[in-house]
Amino acid sequence: MEFQKDNSLFTGRLKSVGYAVKGAYKLVTTEHSIMVQSSLAMLLIIAGFVFDISRQEWMMQILAFGLVLSVESLNTAVEKIADFIHPEFHHRIGFIKDIASGAVLFAAIAALAIGLLIYVPKFL
Repeated sequence: MEFQKDNSLFTGRLKSVGYAVKGAYKLVTTEHSIMVQSSLAMLLIIAGFVFDISRQEWMMQILAFGLVLSVESLNTAVEKIADFIHPEFHHRIGFIKDIASGAVLFAAIAALAIGLLIYVPKFL
C-alpha cells in the first residue's frame, strides 16, 4: 500500500493527530523509560493536588513533564533509527546514542530541580 499525503487542512491535520496518538500509545506501552517517567508524572500530579500547589507551580510541573517525556521520546526515536541503520555495535552509533541520552539527562535534571523547588518548601 502506497502512502498518499492528505493535503486538505482538516482531514490532513486529523490524520496527523491520529498518528501522534498512535506513537504516544506505542511509547507508553512498549518503552520502559517512558513507562517509568509517565508513572512519576502521575505521582507528582497526585502530589500537586495533595499539596495544593499554585497555578505557576502547576505550569512549571507540566512543562517539566512535557520536556522530559518529549526528549525521552526523541531519544527513543534516535536509538530505533540508529539500530535500524546499523544493528551491530559501532562506536559512532554509540556516540550518537550517548549524545541523545545526555539530552534526556539534561531534561531530567531540570525537571528534578523544578520538582525540588516546588515540593521541598512544602515539607519544611
